[in-house]
Formats: sequence, structure tokens, C-alpha cells
Amino acid sequence: MADVTYEIDSDGVAVVTWDLEKRSMNVLNFQSLGEYRAIIEKLISDDSVKGIVLRSAKDAFIAGADLTSSDVFGFDNVQEDKVKAAEKIYNGNMEMQLLFRSMETCGKPFVVAINGHALGGGFEICLSCHYRVAIDNDKIQIGQPEAKVGLIPGAGGTQRVPRLAGVTQDIMGFLLAGTPFTPKKALAAGLINEVTDADNLLNAAKKYILDGGKAVQPWDEKGFRFPGGLPYTPKGAMLWAAASSSLRKNSYNNYPAQTAILSAVYEGVQVPIDAALRIEARYFTRVVMDPRSQNMVRSLFVNMQALSKGARRPKDFEKYDVKKIGILGAGLMGAGIAYVTAKAGIEVVLIDMDQSAAEKGKEYSTKILDKQLSKKKTTEEKKEKLLSLITPTTDYSLLQGADLIVEAVFENRDIKAEVTAKAEAQIAETAVFGSNTSTLPITGLAQNSSRPANFIGVHYFSPVERMPLVEIIMGKETSQETLAKTMDYVQKIRKTPIVVNDSRGFFTSRVFGTYTGEGVAMLAEGINPALIENAGKMTGMPMAPLALSDAVALDLAWKVTTQTKKDFEAEGKEFPVTPMYSIMEEMVEKQGRFGKKNNKGFYEYPENGKKFLWPELSNLCKLSDEQPDVEELKKRFLYIQALETAKCYEENVLTDVRDADIGAILGWGMAPWTGGPLSYIDMIGIKEFVAEADKLAQKYGERFAPCKLLRDMASKNESFHKTGNSSQAA
Repeated sequence: MADVTYEIDSDGVAVVTWDLEKRSMNVLNFQSLGEYRAIIEKLISDDSVKGIVLRSAKDAFIAGADLTSSDVFGFDNVQEDKVKAAEKIYNGNMEMQLLFRSMETCGKPFVVAINGHALGGGFEICLSCHYRVAIDNDKIQIGQPEAKVGLIPGAGGTQRVPRLAGVTQDIMGFLLAGTPFTPKKALAAGLINEVTDADNLLNAAKKYILDGGKAVQPWDEKGFRFPGGLPYTPKGAMLWAAASSSLRKNSYNNYPAQTAILSAVYEGVQVPIDAALRIEARYFTRVVMDPRSQNMVRSLFVNMQALSKGARRPKDFEKYDVKKIGILGAGLMGAGIAYVTAKAGIEVVLIDMDQSAAEKGKEYSTKILDKQLSKKKTTEEKKEKLLSLITPTTDYSLLQGADLIVEAVFENRDIKAEVTAKAEAQIAETAVFGSNTSTLPITGLAQNSSRPANFIGVHYFSPVERMPLVEIIMGKETSQETLAKTMDYVQKIRKTPIVVNDSRGFFTSRVFGTYTGEGVAMLAEGINPALIENAGKMTGMPMAPLALSDAVALDLAWKVTTQTKKDFEAEGKEFPVTPMYSIMEEMVEKQGRFGKKNNKGFYEYPENGKKFLWPELSNLCKLSDEQPDVEELKKRFLYIQALETAKCYEENVLTDVRDADIGAILGWGMAPWTGGPLSYIDMIGIKEFVAEADKLAQKYGERFAPCKLLRDMASKNESFHKTGNSSQAA
């Protein structure tokens, strides 16, 4: 069955329909574009055809290029022969540019009927049509999201969008941040020509042709004037200076796609369209050749999509339909879990020690929904329906019939043991018991369970309603069936799951702590706190390390540290007391500085005004006379995270490189341009990475020493994404 078909009606209007077989959404790939090209060439040369309407038989129009095919942009050849790869990418891109250009210049009107999402290359096809009509539905997304995964629009988007809408703040967000528009907003911006209801969509598209609509684009007409002014006009110069400054401030030049988009638009709008499309093709090729872009595509699109669809789920078990769950603990985390679970249509029993605490946990959902109501993002009916699914209580007997329990009480083994026993007394033997611990080993907690095979770690991230990741932790006795059931629940609440094996801190908490810990270590070395913070942000981390420590709470980190110290001593191991330990002890125990929660940590948090670094830090840690180069600090922040991740892989805490990269980016925001910690090692090159880590170890300590796995890989010149279990996602 063909992916693209056409019919010619009695009025001479050809309707071309996109409907890719065995796909939930239409995408641009070699097959679909090949079929489309053949049809378009035939219809253009057919004198009986007055005009062409493009439509989709699916709920969306076209979702963009098929990035799941690693060779779609020539990625497979980039490392082997860069010259040939660049030539292949550029020529392939120009073929598509010329195809879309032929639609514009053939003399026959092209109209697109946008019935659903039109994104990326799908919207670029729309832009190549002379008239664009969409269904008036605010749920439809129209946009160029390429920058989100490290690419740039490569089929004319950087040239046609500004020629239609000018260069405004909204349009720069549309291109640089990938912010989608609704049909109404796209209409107001000038990117589409008409909105209508679903029943009239095809008729409205045909009407343009039958009414003798123009078959020429504005930029091909004599006397075309660029809307809003060109870059060299006074107004344009002000806008471009601001855009360039803003991009530098927000990205620190870590993201090649955004810089290329800005350059392609700036250069392209000053020349005729055909030259402009060649400019775009050159920038597109440059971006695709950049290893940062390759990492982002692989991690943020291909691998994230695979994990979200359950790539790590054991295959031999039926789908587990979670209809009711119990949540033990109605604090911030438990309340957030209750909200996202009820939002998925699952009944929630929210338990706490007293009724008022349980009620307060439910109020968390009420506040979120009230905020959504004020912004017209939900309705009163939907709000009440969601809230009706949450039952706040102290009564454990209401857990009867629950398919899953999520324990979200304090990080205290005794309390966790108590609530585990109470809950298991009420639930079926087949029910899953999940603990939302962030640091305590699951195998140890499972000793308090009468069904350790059903016991599993389910680590959410705060705030739960915004953070997309769930870290699933396998205890020594956790069954594969329990894993499958847990993953079915995580998918149902629309989170991305990663799977790790049990250890102290698991993966995310363990590696996240190296970033904040390195910031404190730098402080102990006498490095200027402002330099530390700026270096952290310049690496592409979402927050500077000391500010992030404050946000997480210094007293919480100290509790985890002291608990770890006790555990070490109980196991007969020596706990290393470092300068970091001494600083945290001073901050929490002696100074009472707990972080943002009590408005004093590494920063001061005045009631009115911006936070600022605590001036006494310079007395707590005397500044060194010689301050290091910022590039050295940036390297330390990235290397320490990558090194600890490699140790997790060596120790079998991680068994899939996708979990490592996606977990790091979604869990604590590790610089997305790296593609994640293991992608970062591959990008540096294993031999160079190990050699540089050894130099850092000589200067700053054994924490930078590469593990045996890395040394073995370096001796064989291996890489994680070709040798690791990444579903061959490279």
C-alpha cells in the first residue's frame, strides 16, 4: 500500500493524501518523499489538473522528518568520511528544497488542508503551498521544533517563515526555541491564511483553487518587501542585536542549532529566495555534522522516544491496567504523585498520619487545577472529576483493591518499615509495592516486605507534575513481572521511565550529587563563589551548583551524608571526611543555613529582592590568590558527572546507555547539548577523555581517576554507543 496517494475530482482539483502505513503519524522519509515527488511531478505536468490540495488521512498532518532512521541525514557516514558525508547531506537537502520550490513556481496553485499537528518538515511543506487553511482547534500545534532536538529547519523554514511573518520576538521563539503556535496564532502571525471548522476544511481548500487563487508566493512577486524591515534598517538592527545578545546569554554558545538558525535567517533574508535556500542548506549541513547535534538527536528524540514507549519493559507479560493506587505520605512528593496519577484517570487513596495532613496533600491538586482554571487550561467539570479520584485518609483499609502502592514518607528506614507492613496487610498478593526513596537501597527496604519479589523502587522527581522522569530501581529479589507492571503504570501517567539496579543513591541521586559536590569542593579550594556559579551555568546546567544545593536543601543533603556515614561505620568501612563534609557541617550544624527553605544557605534570600551570595562565604573559605581558568572549571563539572556515570555502568547499576543519557538530562538537567554523560565521553573520544581525567586526578584527587571500564575501553578504542546496549541507537 502506498504512503501517498491522489485523486482528481470532476473540477480538475487533485487531492493528495498522506497516510503512512503502520504509522500513527505521517513522517517524511525516503519512501514517503519519493512517492510524493513522483505524484507532484505527474500532477504538475498534467494539463487537466487546475490545482493541488494536500491533506492527511490521519489525525495530524505531518509530524516532520523520520529521525528514528539514523541515515535520514547521513549520520551513519559522518565519522567515516566527513567530506563525503557533508556532500551527501547538502545534496539530499537541496533535492528536497528544489522539490518544494517546484511547488511554488510550477504555475498551479497548491493549497494545504491542515487537520492536525503540522510540525518541522511537515510545516515546511505547508509553507511551500500558496494557501494554507487549518482547522480552528487550539489543540493543534503548528511549528518548527527542530531546535529542541539540536537541528535547524532544513526545508525552507528559516527563509519562508520570516518572509511571511517578519522577525518578531514571537517568531524568534517559534524558530529558536521551537515554540509552537495554535492555528489562530499562526493566522495572526501571517503563517497561515484561514481557519475553519473540520467539516469545511477540504471545501475551503478547494475553493481557493476554484476561485482562481494566485499560484505565486509573495517573495516571487515583483516589488516584494520584507515585513518589518531588513537587518540593516534601524528597526532591524535593534532587533538583531537584542536577539544575538539574548541567544548568547541563554545558551553560552553550547547549542549549534540556535546559532545556525539566527545566522541563516540574518543572511537569508537579504538575498533572493533561491540563494537563501542554499544558505539554509549549508547551515543545515554544518549543524548535522556537529557531534553535539548528533548527540541531541540520538538522545532527545530517538532514545527518549524509545524509552517512553517502553523499550526497557520485559516483553513476556500482559499489560497491567492500574486502576487504583495507594500513596503513603501526603507531603510534597506524595501530593504531586497523587495529582499526576489522578490526572491519568487512576483512583488514588492518599494516606497520612492525620486527616489534616492528608487533606493538605489533596489541596496541592486543587491549587494546580485552580491555576489552570484561571488560565482557561481546564474546566470546572474536569477539575471536579480529577479531585473526585483522590481520597485523603488515615485508614489503611481503604487500600484494599489497590493495584500499586507508592510509599513516599520520610527517608527513615523505621518509618518506611512501619508503613510497608500496614499497607501489605491490606493489599492483594499480586499488587506492586513501590518505594519513592531517593537514596536508601531498595534491597534493604525490601527486607521489611513479606513479598520482596513485588517490591521495587519508584523514584519521582520534584515537582512531580513538571518533571518527566521516573527512575525505577530493581532490588535483588524484584521480579521481571513487577518491573513490567511498574513500567505500565509509569507509561500511563505519561512519564519517561529508566531502569537501574540497586545501590546507594541509585543512578540519578548519586551522579547529581557529584555536580553539587564539585561546586562545594571548589569552594573549599578557595575558588571565588561567583566564578564557580558562572562556570556551572556556562556548562549548560540549568542551575549553578551552589544555588542548586540551596534549592535541594542543605539540611537534607547533610542528613543523607550523616546517614551514609553511619551505614559505612555499621559495615566496618571508613567514611572519608573531606573539606566538602566540613563545609556542609559548618553550614548546617553551626550556622543553621539550610538553603532556600529558611532563606539562608550559600545564598541570602531577602524577602524583597533577588538572592545574592552570602558575603561570609569568603570568611568560611578563604579565597585563593590565584583563580583558575573558567574552562578548567567547566571541564571539572562535566567530567565528574561522566566519570561517576561510567562507574555506575561498570558496577551494573546501569545496564543500558539510553538510561544513563536520558536519566541525566531529564533527571537533573545535565547539559542537554552533550546528549548525556556517556554521549559526552563518546564525543570527546575515549582515549582523550581518559587521558584528561588522569590529569584532573593528579591535580584534584582520586575522584577524577577513570574506572577500569574506561581504561579497558580506551585500550580498545571503544565507545558506549557502539558497544553498549543502546538498542543500536547511535
